[in-house]
Formats: sequence, structure tokens, C-alpha cells
Amino acid sequence: MFIINCKNYEEIAGNKIIEFVKIAEKIAKKHKIKIAIAPPQHLIGLVSNSSIPILAQHVDNFSVGSTTGYMIPELLKKSKISGSLINHSEHRISEKEIIALVLRLKELKMMSVVCVKDVAEAKKYAKLNPDYIAIEPPELIGSGKAVSKERPELITKSADAVNSANNKTHLLCGAGIISGQDVAKALELGSKGILVASGIIKAKDWTKIIEEFSKAML
Repeated sequence: MFIINCKNYEEIAGNKIIEFVKIAEKIAKKHKIKIAIAPPQHLIGLVSNSSIPILAQHVDNFSVGSTTGYMIPELLKKSKISGSLINHSEHRISEKEIIALVLRLKELKMMSVVCVKDVAEAKKYAKLNPDYIAIEPPELIGSGKAVSKERPELITKSADAVNSANNKTHLLCGAGIISGQDVAKALELGSKGILVASGIIKAKDWTKIIEEFSKAML
């Protein structure tokens, strides 16, 4: 799994998100790998009919109806959104909310990607059986220093923790990934995929960098 979190970067604003998703679709088809994209929340509707999974960057545990401003799982599903990131380091939520949202997305048959900051959280939330646990030490996010190089033991220990908790959840590696070499190293250490943001979005040539990462995953 290759998840690209667009955050709220200006590079992806407006119709640029459409161009970006088309590039990802083409490369995913070419290499037969699974690429998913989490656009800025307000741009989700522009790419919801994509041939690759589109994820929300955040979802709220509130009900359908009079809940102004919240991201509601059931409505996302009706808009053909495949799932959501949960508890990203830039949008942390409580343990109670994480548990409720993983169960809710599971009932809706939507993908759940729980972001964690350390091995303890990886082990704890893997017991909920989300589709993915993404390990991202906060201090390395957006730093250009890949966790696979700076803290390789974090990936191996997280992989062991997730695998010991259950055999359905897969570990993703994030934070500071900027090259195909970083990707290959993460997989070598036990990750089953990557969660990346600025390393892709801020690159001058989207096609070139997504190709590089995709080839490294193969």
C-alpha cells in the first residue's frame, strides 16, 4: 500500500488535485500497485470517482444529521470515499474516538489507517484490527529525514508488535520519506507500505517521484 497524504499543501489546491490523481491512477495501473490518496477535505468531491482509493484525512465520530462541520463516515461512503486516516499526528484524537472510528469504518466496510507515534501505540491499536497501522514519529514528519534511516529499529519493533497483535493489520511507514531508497529500506525492515506527504506533493515532477517510489515498492 502506497498512501499519499496531500495535507493542505498549496501545490495541490484547486484543480491541481485532479491532475495529481490522474498521474497516480496511471502509475498504479502501470505497475499494478495499490496507491491511495488523501486530498484536502474540501477537494474530496473533485476526485471521488477515481479508479484508485480516495481517503479522508480525518473523520469524526458524530452522527448523520445536525452535525455542521464534521466529517461523517456514512456520508463519505455515499460519496465513494474508500476510508480515512485516523489520529494523524497533526490531528490527534482520544483513544475512545479511535476505537469507535475503527469499529465504525469496519462496519461500513471502509479502510481504516490508524496513525501512531511509537511502538506502544502500534501494539495497542493493532488489537482493534484496523486495515493499517502507520508509524510516524512526529519529530521526523516533513523533516526530509526518513524514519527508515534515522530510527530503523522503530519499524522493526512496530512490525513485530503489529504482527503479534493480529495477522490482518499491515504496518505502513511514514515520516521523512523522500526517495525510492527510503521506501525500499522501510519495506526491508518489515513495513508493508508507506504513508508519505511532502516528499511527493512538494516534488517538482510528480510523475517522476511517484514512479521512483512505486518501482522501489516492487
